[in-house]
Amino acid sequence: MLLDAESEAIGTLLLERGLLSPDQLDAAEELAISWNVSLVKVLQARRWLTSAQLYTQLALHYDLPLINLVENRADDALIRKYDPRMMNDQMAVPIGVKDGVLTIATSRPGPATLLHIQDTYGRDVEIVVASPFDLSWSLQRAFREQHSHEAVFALAEIDPEMSAQQVVTPPQVLVIYLVLSAFLLGLAFAPVVTLIVINVFLTLFYTGNFLFKAILVWVGGAAQESSSQAIAAEAALLRDEDLPVYTVLVPMFREPEVLPILTKALRDLDYPLAKLDIKIVLEEGDHETIDAARKLDLEAVFEIIRVPASHPQTKPKACNFALRYSQGDFLVIFDAEDKPEPDQLKKVVAAFNQSPKNTACIQCRLNYYNARENWLTRMFTLDYSLWFDLMLPGLERLGVPIPLGGTSNHFRMDVLRELNAWDPFNVTEDADLGIRLTQKGYRVGVIDSTTFEEANVSIPNWIRQRSRWVKGYMQTFLVHSRRPVHLWRSIGTAGVLGFLFFIGGTFMSGLLNPLFWTIFGIWMVFGADVISPYFPLPVLYLSLLNLLAGNGLLIYLTMVAPFRRRWTDLAPWGITVVGYWVLMTIASYKALSQLIFNPFYWEKTEHGLSKFTADEVAEASLEAEGSVR
Repeated sequence: MLLDAESEAIGTLLLERGLLSPDQLDAAEELAISWNVSLVKVLQARRWLTSAQLYTQLALHYDLPLINLVENRADDALIRKYDPRMMNDQMAVPIGVKDGVLTIATSRPGPATLLHIQDTYGRDVEIVVASPFDLSWSLQRAFREQHSHEAVFALAEIDPEMSAQQVVTPPQVLVIYLVLSAFLLGLAFAPVVTLIVINVFLTLFYTGNFLFKAILVWVGGAAQESSSQAIAAEAALLRDEDLPVYTVLVPMFREPEVLPILTKALRDLDYPLAKLDIKIVLEEGDHETIDAARKLDLEAVFEIIRVPASHPQTKPKACNFALRYSQGDFLVIFDAEDKPEPDQLKKVVAAFNQSPKNTACIQCRLNYYNARENWLTRMFTLDYSLWFDLMLPGLERLGVPIPLGGTSNHFRMDVLRELNAWDPFNVTEDADLGIRLTQKGYRVGVIDSTTFEEANVSIPNWIRQRSRWVKGYMQTFLVHSRRPVHLWRSIGTAGVLGFLFFIGGTFMSGLLNPLFWTIFGIWMVFGADVISPYFPLPVLYLSLLNLLAGNGLLIYLTMVAPFRRRWTDLAPWGITVVGYWVLMTIASYKALSQLIFNPFYWEKTEHGLSKFTADEVAEASLEAEGSVR
């Protein structure tokens, strides 16, 4: 493959003007050929010259005027007459009109863009050059109100049954009222029978929950061995020139300290940097993080998206807004402190190639790089090892809807837009989207590639984070149980059982644990005679089975979870998981309280508290400085 004539001419111009050295030009041309992109794309992925220098020379090369759209503001009303997605994809935006002649600003001057402009805007136009940042900012400003509204309300307006904007629907209120009424009437007229019935129901629920998780671990343990090898083999054979453009969304809020870690991790990806469309998604009022991002002098593949202030102020709303300015064929979300394995994107591309055509999302595994920092980080690591390494592969194998993790979920862009992306009213938007994808006939896959995060080192911080997750699971359960017949028809019997135990069981176990612990305490202190009227012999035996075998099984599963990664030193800590369950209960009741009184509040988790973070930031900052040549 040879370098195209335009790139050769632009490279020669930059060399002659002393903006690139011969070595830099040679390296850029080699990458342009290897990655199958233009020389300009390569230069945007390097920091050898500024954006202003690059686009000044592009304007000179094409003999077109250069315009600064910050100083010469575009006509917002004119821009709003055209399709924002088309303008964003083509990077050609009408910015003004004079004497009946449209002025079109583009960051991609050349024959292909000229044809697009003539087909879309006619031949009587004036073409000028502007940087992609200026064009993107002009679009964001012109469509600020529209896209802000869509980011919040698109799903609720187009598919209200799938939105958590209404916490409880009238039919659900009626069902809750009838159940509570039946319970109170039962206590009034047949208290013993009523308590026995409830006891039987809860005991069976616990038994089913234990057995379901055991089946998931058993099935998931060997579910991915052959597919993982096939995916890894294909990923190693993928050529850079054939790889698609990949959008990376990184939603952040008041986290300037971890920005160097983020940018280092993204540069370390084994993927052509020129084919990454990286959006650092920030609230427009988060001036501290915006300023920190600017000071890093990032490559032009990094773009700061400023999300307009509106309620609810949630991560999914911010991602929905940034989605309107994304340009990739695939999209992944990473959190600010994430460190994905370098070959993750290539593995995902290979996984999509090998998966059924209805596969809309690939979920990668999550785990922690500070696993051994304290007791909480060890337990958090055991929890995630069990969840992502064993249970989610089991769900995939059984065809049960998969609640996505909050990061490292990779989407087909067309499906994400078709389904109106994330629900901004659901504070665990990822889990909700995983269930929604399955209901809409799409498939979620799980692959053996890990993103490492910072485990919470602080119990109060952990409770804030976990209570938000549990509240989101409650919202997800309420949303997708509104139409039980539709749910059953769309995901099947196995899917419904999995939904009940995996989504419902996650928060119900936390809420019910204190009740069973109290009963056990009463039995230990006062003897069996006190509780025997409410525990017929079969129920008593099943309850004892739950207490001994069920809890013992969960402790055992927690202990074996790290063996897959050969982290055997963490296994003994699984014995202390009961303390972790106590924290889960606290978080669950906090979640229930917030669901009632403040359902859309996004409880912020603080990052950067680990003692490892300072070292990571220092190392990443040094590397960033060294990469500027």
